Amino acid sequence: MNRFTDKTILVTGGNSGIGLATAQAFAAEGARVVITGRDEAALEKARAAIGPQAIAIRNDASSVAGAKELASALGAKGLRLDGIFLNAGVAKLAPFEAIDEALWDQTFNVNVKGPYFQIQALLPLLNKGASIVINGSINAHIGMPTSSAYAASKAAVISLAKTLSAELLPRGARVNVVSPGPVETPLYGKLGLDQASLEATAAQIQSQVPLGRFGTAAEIASTVLHLTAPESAFIVGTEIITDGGMSQL
Repeated sequence: MNRFTDKTILVTGGNSGIGLATAQAFAAEGARVVITGRDEAALEKARAAIGPQAIAIRNDASSVAGAKELASALGAKGLRLDGIFLNAGVAKLAPFEAIDEALWDQTFNVNVKGPYFQIQALLPLLNKGASIVINGSINAHIGMPTSSAYAASKAAVISLAKTLSAELLPRGARVNVVSPGPVETPLYGKLGLDQASLEATAAQIQSQVPLGRFGTAAEIASTVLHLTAPESAFIVGTEIITDGGMSQL
């Protein structure tokens, strides 16, 4: 299929994991893909992996200034957007009593403030019928110990998708959420846990997945493409949970 021929798609945090897999999937269906990230070397490697139509822009996903800079960079290239996947995020796990202001601020700056003001800055660049997909998490729905700050941030963006859907419909844009369960991505190595704790946490999480395994980045990417494609035009303000049944069964 070539559902995205002549379309331009932005994927924040597109240099690894779910973001990279999604950018590659969009490119495979004909899209010109713009990816962002903070690591220039990783961005260049990802750009090459995606293909000749890809554009890589170094950007800080946690700040209002970064949101405006990205919009300016896209505008300077004469680009207008048909789809946005707001994927950049952080996941730091810690017991409730160990959460400090710095961890809270980092989590909410990247996971909530960044997407909020990025959408605001990009509004003038959206084509009619543009689709915005936010990366949520099933942690917003389950009471997993050590995830309080992360889960709260993801609950916030799920709510944001509903309110922005109502507000942006007159502009012809729609907003939805994909909420992954446990997925095999580099993010699991950045949870702030030592190796033994990380392995124990991964095993404990996997035991709760009815399918008996972690998901893949490509499986999440397929849901993002569905929410961006014309066939999902009647899906608005909705969260699709892709978790192997973890929060459902």
